[in-house]
Amino acid sequence: MPVPWFLLSLALGRSPIVLSLERLVGPQDTTHCSPGLSCHLWDSDILCLPGDIVPAPGPVLAPTHLQTELVLRCRKETYCDLCVRVAVHLAVHGHWEEPEDEEKFGGAADSGVEEPRNASLQAQVVLSFQAYPTARCVLLEVQVPAALVQFGQSVGSVVYDCFEAALGSEVRIWSYTQPRYEKELNLTQQLPDCRGLEVRNSIPSCWALPWLNVSADGDNVHLVLNVSEEQHFGLSLYWNQVQGPPKPRWHKNLTGPQIITLNHTDLVPCLCIQVWPLEPDSVRTNICPFREDPRAHQNLWRAARLRLLTLQSWLLDAPCSLPAEAALCWQAPGGDPCQPLVPPLSWENVTVDKVLEFPLLKVHPNLCVQVNSWEKLQLQECLWADSLGPLKDDVLLLETRGPQDNRSLCALEPSGCTSLPSKASTRAARLGEYLLQDLQSGQCLQLWDDDLGALWACPMDKSAARGRAALLLYSADDSGFERLVGALASALCQLPLRVAVDLWSRREMSAQGPVAWFHAQRRQNLQEGGVVVLLFSPGAVALCSEWLQEGVSAPGAHGPHDAFRASLSCVLPDFLQGRAPGRYVGACFDRLLHPDSVPALFRTVPVFSLPSQLPDFLGALLQPRAPRPGRLQERAEQVSRALQPALDSYFHPPGTPAPGRGLGPGAGDGT
Repeated sequence: MPVPWFLLSLALGRSPIVLSLERLVGPQDTTHCSPGLSCHLWDSDILCLPGDIVPAPGPVLAPTHLQTELVLRCRKETYCDLCVRVAVHLAVHGHWEEPEDEEKFGGAADSGVEEPRNASLQAQVVLSFQAYPTARCVLLEVQVPAALVQFGQSVGSVVYDCFEAALGSEVRIWSYTQPRYEKELNLTQQLPDCRGLEVRNSIPSCWALPWLNVSADGDNVHLVLNVSEEQHFGLSLYWNQVQGPPKPRWHKNLTGPQIITLNHTDLVPCLCIQVWPLEPDSVRTNICPFREDPRAHQNLWRAARLRLLTLQSWLLDAPCSLPAEAALCWQAPGGDPCQPLVPPLSWENVTVDKVLEFPLLKVHPNLCVQVNSWEKLQLQECLWADSLGPLKDDVLLLETRGPQDNRSLCALEPSGCTSLPSKASTRAARLGEYLLQDLQSGQCLQLWDDDLGALWACPMDKSAARGRAALLLYSADDSGFERLVGALASALCQLPLRVAVDLWSRREMSAQGPVAWFHAQRRQNLQEGGVVVLLFSPGAVALCSEWLQEGVSAPGAHGPHDAFRASLSCVLPDFLQGRAPGRYVGACFDRLLHPDSVPALFRTVPVFSLPSQLPDFLGALLQPRAPRPGRLQERAEQVSRALQPALDSYFHPPGTPAPGRGLGPGAGDGT
């Protein structure tokens, strides 16, 4: 018997079961207040402009607590809508200013001037309501007589009747005074749907509303719509956003009854369901059943992605809002954990889909971003690796500045920050003299600087071994494909290969031009016995076919970073004259292009499909020093693991269901 992984009571949210509701007659909004207070409803539809908090010159009224109650607003006995009544509790903040001594004014005060303690207090209270798809603001004026004004004491409450909202919706309420002397109060009220109302016979929208239940069976979630035969209704799934409009995910007009199956991997906390009868002016019922589900929260973090916008800015993509903070860390080669740079750089709060920048002077492929939620590491991405190349054998030096220009240096290592100079046995300590010389001679890259210190990246590759050179050529079809190419190039750099790719040399190529840059790279590659990798994509195949048909590249057709088109004037003669075997290797990605789609001329050298043919591809690149088969298979698995996240991101961008997932078979067809 399958065990459900969430209960129906949780799935239905926290909607209260209302046995009886007070009825209000008439469509007008009203207000009333506690005995002794006077209140007036100035406007039931104003523009909300809260403004900044200002200091109070004397005693003021401020809201201290919000209280809600559900009522019915009825036009007729059996024609009602659900309405939210709000009570705003008020208290006195601040003191009266004491009058100065009579002698200071040269005599007694004017007896005709009213003492401030005899004056009443007045406040304008703003109530803001937001419930998709409507929002409203209302203005209430409250007056408190002087006899009730006592500092720090509650003076009573003002009640507003009332805000109409859709059944099953979530209403967010804010309250503040004008001008604002305190932060606004906020409250979220979950309204019941028709199932939670004993008075549903009085609400027309409940009369023909589809009945929706949520149940679970193993890994599947079922949306069961128990409606009469041939009843027409609409159903949509959407991501409810705290900020901004909801993001639609799926919508269909259906005929009942229906059972719609969702895979549990599609569930996230903000996934909501909206259902309504296909009738004029029908009320839409919304439920968000997965807010508290642990698997939905796990899925949310699996779907979250860090995305680099420029070399200085990035953002967090996710279906729902997340409580998160981010910090930079330093990822050294070799698989050691990424070391957070806190201090000297602090954690920064992260808002989904909002651009964030770190105060960096330069960026480095070893710099990565860590995202924490509730002090637990959730995401880590080395954002700059695809644009700057693979991890470098560099060490991060932390410079700390003290008074009187005193400064100290330490090298960030897995064991901690090693002081320089030092007699410790760590690698940075042994190379400490060279590192300090590099820093003084300008060989280190300054990443960050302020009054308290600085961060420097210094090279550690003293007498490093050199692998075979590999020049990677590709057509920049789109930014997603470029990121995929960068991931492949970075993965190949973990082997004994020295990879060159235009993606990592944009500055040089812009200065030299793509033709000159390619000629220099090709000449050096061939002189060192290297290999040229032609990475074929639909765009590359189209360029090659165009070249083969016309025999010439149009003047001025080269873009500032178009190395592939620029390379064809040299690559084609190598193939036409039989010089390509042993110097060139072709490759393409599974599911993007079949090797048979590559023009026949270029298939005179091996063309491998990746990642399915990675062992053979790596064997061709590493010739003539290819490792034994077992070792080659290990390296192929290593490259495949490094490449897989980029493949997943390219073929299944964040926010899109993967094949075989999402709405299951029979979704929307009653099966």
